Amino acid sequence: MSRDDDVLVVGAGQAGVQVACLLRDAGHRGAVTLVGEEPVPPYQRPPLSKGFLTGTLGADALALRDQDYWGARDIGLVLGEAVTEVVRGGHGSGRARTDRGRTVAFDRLVLATGATPRRLDVPGGDADGVLTLRTLADAGRLRDRLRAARDVVVVGGGFIGLEVAATAAALGARVFVLEAGSRILGRVVSEATAQHLAAHHHANGVEIRTRARIVEVVTDGGDVRAVLTTDGAVRADLVLVGIGAAPRTGLAASLGLRTDGGVVVDEHALASDGTTLAVGDCTVLADPTPWGDGETSVRLESVDHAVEHAATAVRTILGESTPHTAVPWFWSDQGSAKLQIVGLRRPGDVATLRPSGSGRHVVGFHRRGRLVAAEVVGSPAEFMALRTLLGARHPVPVEVFADPEVALRQLAKQARSATVTAR
Repeated sequence: MSRDDDVLVVGAGQAGVQVACLLRDAGHRGAVTLVGEEPVPPYQRPPLSKGFLTGTLGADALALRDQDYWGARDIGLVLGEAVTEVVRGGHGSGRARTDRGRTVAFDRLVLATGATPRRLDVPGGDADGVLTLRTLADAGRLRDRLRAARDVVVVGGGFIGLEVAATAAALGARVFVLEAGSRILGRVVSEATAQHLAAHHHANGVEIRTRARIVEVVTDGGDVRAVLTTDGAVRADLVLVGIGAAPRTGLAASLGLRTDGGVVVDEHALASDGTTLAVGDCTVLADPTPWGDGETSVRLESVDHAVEHAATAVRTILGESTPHTAVPWFWSDQGSAKLQIVGLRRPGDVATLRPSGSGRHVVGFHRRGRLVAAEVVGSPAEFMALRTLLGARHPVPVEVFADPEVALRQLAKQARSATVTAR
């Protein structure tokens, strides 16, 4: 491993950009090339379902770096091209070819290929008015159609679906959320938090139907007219599908790398060949939290994970490798409700609702008496305190967490002081 190695990063999302930038920040001397399929400079994705749809944020405001950054840092930015083939040499080196005939030689390869939205596999699911949301181009199409939409059906009660539902309702549309499971956010939050957010959406005019099995999108002359479920039809002139995203593992598979729900990487962000690195949404890794068991695998989709995982990969490239350990955190702005999550809960963790004021909602999760995760709505200060406490591995027994007289911010201050003293 050398600071003179030429590094090719495939994928220009948050994780790929972070790898390229951190390499230069660390003084890496070799060529750094970042290849992205989209024809636009790298941008933030979270605002696509919110501010960009409402028009309060333009495309320029989403840029991850300004236009002059790439040249000033000597990062080769290749846009509008997809890497379709990689021929390996020895010790991790090789040559990559894009769909436009460009060839890029490298000493180290980093896969940051991200994920692609899952489609609705029913008759009419490919109609012109059935959209997904992942890219800036997707968001542009959705924004244009929302201006004229009266009846919007959102398929899927996950983060993207509920964020778009809240935005569409605020823009004046009649909005239905059709969720196949027994409740919204079934894979990501507790039942108590799901109920809290469902009440918020109902209060803002969004109708949520659970256990909704979709059998067809009804069209007329190519235009969407309704979504047909086993329980009846819901009128629609626009459908947004938010049923999750599949990791993009095709290139990894073509290289013979192990894939199992994502590109499998170790604690150093190394793929199964021991030389290729993979980061971000396309990867599967062992639970990186301090209380992980080393056996439970997770695929994390968040800005925080992209940034932290990229830092791990860069340390590996520079020969300064340290295991990837982190307490991941996530957020989702659903209209005026701000959901924030820290840590990774598991089935069997003990959920405790912390008494909070009106509009606020805080749930903690304990495993063998240790606080391992928390879900917070409408209380950013308590969320920041919980992030600090979990990051410092500060003990917060159930009875302490549940006591509203105990100030979490004061506990966090003590945890920070203890951490500084220990150093």
